[in-house]
Amino acid sequence: MAEVRLDHIHKTYKGGVKAVVDLNLIINDGEFLALLGPSGCGKTSTLRMIVGLEEITSGDLFIGNRRMNDLEPSERNAALAFETYALYPPLTVHDNIAFCLRARQVPQAEIRRRVHEVAEMLEITDILGRKPAELGGGQKQRISLARALVREPDVFLMDEPLSHLDAALRAHMRVELKRLQARTGRTTVLVTHDQLEAVAMAERVAVMNFGVLQQVGTFDEIYNHPANEFVAGFIGEPPMNFLDCEPASQNGETSLRASDGSFSVKLPGELRSKLDKQTVSKLRLGIRPIDVIASHQASGNGVVEIAGQVYTYESLGEEGQLAAHVGGSEVLVVTSPDVAFERSQPVWLQLRTHRIHLFHGDTGAAL
Repeated sequence: MAEVRLDHIHKTYKGGVKAVVDLNLIINDGEFLALLGPSGCGKTSTLRMIVGLEEITSGDLFIGNRRMNDLEPSERNAALAFETYALYPPLTVHDNIAFCLRARQVPQAEIRRRVHEVAEMLEITDILGRKPAELGGGQKQRISLARALVREPDVFLMDEPLSHLDAALRAHMRVELKRLQARTGRTTVLVTHDQLEAVAMAERVAVMNFGVLQQVGTFDEIYNHPANEFVAGFIGEPPMNFLDCEPASQNGETSLRASDGSFSVKLPGELRSKLDKQTVSKLRLGIRPIDVIASHQASGNGVVEIAGQVYTYESLGEEGQLAAHVGGSEVLVVTSPDVAFERSQPVWLQLRTHRIHLFHGDTGAAL
């Protein structure tokens, strides 16, 4: 096992396309870290640079205390499980797993020991004599993982390993992969665009966008204290609501007023104090759908409420999802399953003000 350190890593492809920009990241020895972001954000390029399939344009990559920039993939002891399994159709499961060991001229007795050890770990001993065409997606995924693990790597890398599985099998494999990493204790990096996968399996999450690392931390840190508007909107389902606002004065205290004049919000003391220290004219108010309470009529008890109009309402069994128009903006709300709303009827939205996030209107940075 080993720590992975990326120091000022850049990756630029032909034509000047910048895939990764000044990436600084430490993956601790034995840690399970997820690289999370939308397609094209640079996460797979980062993974391929770690394993050695892509050259580093500039910067330094260390696994343990060794600089890896000029070493071949075979010299890095980093194993990659591909998104597409990449199994050899003519070979049995046993021979697929053993292929890399035979290429390294590992003794036959050692090959048998390692293959059966990893097969038992992944519960595929009963299919070692079969060929890939006879197997289902979940079994193929386990073989792909086994082929990487049998090398006994210092670093185990996975590129969208569950993307081709159905929902039930994905849920099962998430549990299996987390159990597997805990059992082996290997430094593990998962690349995914699915935040549920990242949250379910990884100890820390590194969020990327346009080749730039946006934030790294536990899910709780990223969810509750997003560094910027992109992270706040990417993490969480349904996504966070954003409303254009500007500072205003209400009874001598700083408050927020919608840019289109549709509402005004009195802020709690901590946020008001932060805003008073800023010289900013444009803001974005962020509030998660779960932190908004929808009612058919105003409560009249002095809480912060915004008047809106129902656009759509969906009953999803355990919860409802309401979309309401507030001025020129749309606000999503997660409701309890025992209430219902009709299209175009008025609705009052109560904000949990202690859960409001504020972002700079121009830069998107969190206040």
